[in-house]
Amino acid sequence: MTGQRRSAAWFGATGRAGMIYRSWMRNQGFGAEVFDGRPVIGIATSASELAPCNAHLHRVAEAVKRGVWQAGGFPLEFPTMATGETLMRPTAMLYRNLMAMEVEELIRANPLDGVVLLSGCDKTTPAMLMAAASVDLPAVMVTGGPMLNGKYRGTDVGSGTHVWKFEEELKAGRMTQEECFFAEGCMARSNGHCMTMGTASTMACMAEALGMQLPGSATWPAVDARRFEIAQSAGQRIVAMVEEDLRPSRILTREAFENAIRVNAAIGGSTNAIIHLLAIAGRADVDLSLDDFDTLIREIPTLVNLMPSGKYLMEDFCYAGGLPVVMRQLVEAGLLHAGSVSVTGKPVSDNVAAAENFNTDVITTVDEPLQPAGNGTAVLRGNLCPGGAVIKQSAASPHLLKHRGRALVFDTVEDYHAVADDPDLDVDETSILVIRGAGPKGYPGMPEVSNVALPAKLLKAGVTDMVRICDGRMSGTGYGTVVLHVTPESAAGGPLALVRTGDLITLDVAARTLNVEVSDEELAARRAAWQAPPAPYTSGYTWLYTQHVLQADEGADFDFLRGRRGHAVPRDSH
Repeated sequence: MTGQRRSAAWFGATGRAGMIYRSWMRNQGFGAEVFDGRPVIGIATSASELAPCNAHLHRVAEAVKRGVWQAGGFPLEFPTMATGETLMRPTAMLYRNLMAMEVEELIRANPLDGVVLLSGCDKTTPAMLMAAASVDLPAVMVTGGPMLNGKYRGTDVGSGTHVWKFEEELKAGRMTQEECFFAEGCMARSNGHCMTMGTASTMACMAEALGMQLPGSATWPAVDARRFEIAQSAGQRIVAMVEEDLRPSRILTREAFENAIRVNAAIGGSTNAIIHLLAIAGRADVDLSLDDFDTLIREIPTLVNLMPSGKYLMEDFCYAGGLPVVMRQLVEAGLLHAGSVSVTGKPVSDNVAAAENFNTDVITTVDEPLQPAGNGTAVLRGNLCPGGAVIKQSAASPHLLKHRGRALVFDTVEDYHAVADDPDLDVDETSILVIRGAGPKGYPGMPEVSNVALPAKLLKAGVTDMVRICDGRMSGTGYGTVVLHVTPESAAGGPLALVRTGDLITLDVAARTLNVEVSDEELAARRAAWQAPPAPYTSGYTWLYTQHVLQADEGADFDFLRGRRGHAVPRDSH
């Protein structure tokens, strides 16, 4: 009990303190032998019935425990908050930083030598990775896996993606409310997170691409037995990682983030990955900027044919070979840093060398891709977004990627919804909808409200897309020509706050520009007359959030949480 493990400061202690630490653990039935200096592994689980995507993680935790015991470790499961995307208001993103802070402090405050992170829904994965980067103890992630493919009237339907489609069909009068009720149960028919290439699936892939998740584990369905097999393997592997002192600081390098950015382009991943990767990089002390997400992907074709950019779903992606197939192709094309180390202790090239593609319609090839190189997320600049904005080209309509139109401006998304069904709304297919007040400070939390449904009069006329601009985010399951993450946000006095209905806006994605055709003098006059919206919160967590949240181009983390704080053993408690 005199080993060098961090946990020895608790379980190897003598006197009253050691007695307290060991004795109360034994009320759970643990024998004295577990305090013999073996690695103590925390299993951080975000299982919660309020986060449906994570509700099954208690079963995943049991599989991890088996692996830890098999490898000679001492597993201890502990709960964390769960930022469930589907239920939390005003947005789960408001609580991502709180979860990251909680997980970080729980790891540091307890007798842990390593940790397995169990996540699922959109924000739980980046929150846990942010925490692990700041603590820098050996860590491996196990995501909960996607749901089985949705099935509706004999066809595959995707969670999220078909929500937006069914909403449009309902507003256009082509679908009844009763049909919608039936379709709800067809989209979500098993445990797991969204099975489209939405944010949850994207961030699972990002965890694997960064090297923080075992190869192949991002795509196994939540209810597939192999989900639990790989969780057991993760339990075995974390014990070895403690022995090797393989920590996130050796894995989360600049090269690893470049790999993740390129993989995100290849899979047609969510724009939300930009926000989360920037936040994780900030915790890992890696210099990463918004512009990297544009420059690094220009040579990367879209290879994965999944909704919302394609036609298949995660179950199909898994059976076609999963993420290792994509990464192998990129490695062989010289488009990834092949030597980046992962939780396996091996370089990326070794991890994916044996990957086989079993369906080239689901996972296309670099030579014959789904979409050509340079069709990933574009970063825009201009007088409307001096800090940047993003657009997912693969989910947009090609004819709208260069567009000039009249702005129709709404200060809140509620203002838009109040008139969206008005048959007399002054809007046509050339108009540009501007929704502001949806940024990190303004909403607060930067919600996924940017891809609003088109006005009912346009949907009934057969219009399927129009340009929308917002300082908020879009669901990773969404689609359309939507400019997102406009920075600085309107609530912080960004130029978006100065736009008026009738102003002409020019979008040119090829040129990477977004401008409002208003003179500098007129914008200055409008700024002089502009007043910041009153602060709606004066206390509590939301006040803390609005006071300290960074803008989208810096990952919307808290300014005081960036960087590593390490895992020094805290002072004794008794």
